Amino acid sequence: MEALPIKALFLGASSIYKSLAQATLSVTTEMALLGFYDTFLFAFIIFFILLSFFGTVNGLPWDWPIFGMLPSLLLNIQRIHERCTEVLELTGGTFLLKGPWFANMDMLATVDPANVHYIMSSNFSNFPKGPQFLKIFDFLGDGIFNSDADLWRNQRKIARLLITHQRFYRFLVKTSQDKVEKGLIPILEQVSKLGLVVDLQDLFQRLTFDTTCILVTGYDPGCLSVEFPDVPFSKAMDDAEAAILVRHVLPESVWKLQKWIGFGQEKKLSKACAVLNHIISKHVAMKRDELSKGIKSKEDEEGVDLLTSYLNDEEEIMGDQLKCDDKFLRDTILNFMIAGRDTTSSALTWFLWLVSTHPDVEAKIREELGAIIPKKEARKGKLFNVEEVNKLVYLHGALCESLRLYPPVPFQHKEPHQPDILPSGHHVNQKMKILFSLYAMGRMKFIWGEDCLEFKPERWISEKGTIKHQPSYKFLSFNAGPRTCLGKEVAFTQMKVVAAAIIHNYNVQVVKGHPVDPNVSIILYMKHGLKVKVSKRCP
Repeated sequence: MEALPIKALFLGASSIYKSLAQATLSVTTEMALLGFYDTFLFAFIIFFILLSFFGTVNGLPWDWPIFGMLPSLLLNIQRIHERCTEVLELTGGTFLLKGPWFANMDMLATVDPANVHYIMSSNFSNFPKGPQFLKIFDFLGDGIFNSDADLWRNQRKIARLLITHQRFYRFLVKTSQDKVEKGLIPILEQVSKLGLVVDLQDLFQRLTFDTTCILVTGYDPGCLSVEFPDVPFSKAMDDAEAAILVRHVLPESVWKLQKWIGFGQEKKLSKACAVLNHIISKHVAMKRDELSKGIKSKEDEEGVDLLTSYLNDEEEIMGDQLKCDDKFLRDTILNFMIAGRDTTSSALTWFLWLVSTHPDVEAKIREELGAIIPKKEARKGKLFNVEEVNKLVYLHGALCESLRLYPPVPFQHKEPHQPDILPSGHHVNQKMKILFSLYAMGRMKFIWGEDCLEFKPERWISEKGTIKHQPSYKFLSFNAGPRTCLGKEVAFTQMKVVAAAIIHNYNVQVVKGHPVDPNVSIILYMKHGLKVKVSKRCP
C-alpha cells in the first residue's frame, strides 16, 4: 500500500517523540522563532503524543472533540484486525465507533450472532449494501457484489443457473485437476529438487488467477509457470483492493478530492481500473469473435466457461430485465475474478501455514488421504480427483477451521434502509454503517468457547464422524442468508484438490524467522507472503 504523508507520521511516532523530548528543553526560548509551519507541526506532534497517552479509555478508543474516534482508528490502521478484536471482546461483541462530526462516519461494529442473523436473514430487506457501499466499491460497477434489490436478484438468479449447471461443473473439475497436475506440481518439483525458497502465497495467487480466468472467460493467462511472469491484470487487482481499504478509513470528501486531483491511492486505483477494463474488453471481444465464427469447444465432454454461457444463452437466460452488453459482461467478469482469485488463494495460504505448523493435524490429514488410495495404486506421486477429496471429512473440517480463524474477506458492511433496533439493543439509522468483523468473530470466546484461538479441526466433526454444521451467522466466511456465496462448493472443490496434492506428496516448512502477519486490505493476505521450503516425501 502506498504510504500517505499522514501515515508516515503515525509510523514514525517513536522517532518524533525522541526529537520532541530534546526540543522541549529549549521550547520557551525558541518558540518565538518558529514560523507558522513549525508551530502547526509542533501542535500536530503534541496531538499525537496526547493520542498515544490518552487515546483510550479502559482499552476503548477516545472520543475526541470534532474528530471523534477517527484518530484512534488511523493510529491503529496497521493492526486494524487485531484492534477490532480487542475492542469487540471488551464490549461484548458490539461497539459504536464515532466518526468526525463533519463526516458521516459513525460505524457500529458487531460480531453478535443475533445481530448478524437479524441483519443478514430475518430483516434482510432493511439492510442492503446501500449507496455508500456502491461509492466505495465503484470499480466493481453494477456487478453482483455491489447491486441491491431487483438488479441483484436477477443477476444472482442467472449466476446460480450457470454455476450449478452440469456443464460448468465438468469444466470446473477438469480445470482444477489440470492446473494442479500441469501447473502446480511441475513448480513444486523444481523448487524441491533445487532446494529453493518459494512464496506459497504468490504461487496460490497465480494458481487461482489462472483457474478463475479459465473458468470465467475460457482463456488461460499462463500466470502459473516456472518463469513466474508478471501479470498486469493480477497486479491491477492488488492495487485496486489496497485503495479500497483506504476509502474505508478516510472521510469521503478526502478520498474524493484525491480522486479528483489524481493523488495517492486514488491515482493507483484509476490506473488499475484502466488496466482491468482494457484486458476484460479484449477477452470479451475475442470470445464474441470466436463464437461468431462458430468455433466450438468440446462442450459435451469438458464443459464450458461462464462467458461462453452468457453469450450463447443470452436470450434464454437474460430475459427482459438485463442486457448482456459489454458493460454487464465487464462488471460480471470482474466480480467473478475477485471472488475466485482472491478468496481461494488467501484461504489456501493460511491453511497450508496452519497445517505445516501443526504436525498433529498434518498427520491426520495424511492418514485420511492414505486410507482412500486403492492398494493397487502407487502411493508415490498420487494426485486426488474431485470425487475422492469430497469424501474427506477431516480435510473439510480443517479447511473450515482455517476459514474461521483467517477469513479471506475479513470484514463487510451494511447500511440500514430505515432506522432499526438490533437484537443487542443498539439503534441504527441511515447515516450509519454496520460493520461485521469476520476476523474478530472467529476469536470471540462467547461464540466459539475458551479454545477459540486454537486450530482444532475436530470442532467441525460430529461424534458420528460426519461434518458438524455451524450456522452461517457465526461462521460468516461464505456470507449468510439470501446473499450466501454461490461459489462455496467451487471454492471447496479447488481448495481440496490443491491441499490434498501438496500435503500427500510434499513436506512444507516455513523459513525460519519468516514473519507471518495479516495485511491491511479488503482481502486477508499475509503481509510478507509465505516463504517456505518444499521437499518431496515418501508416503
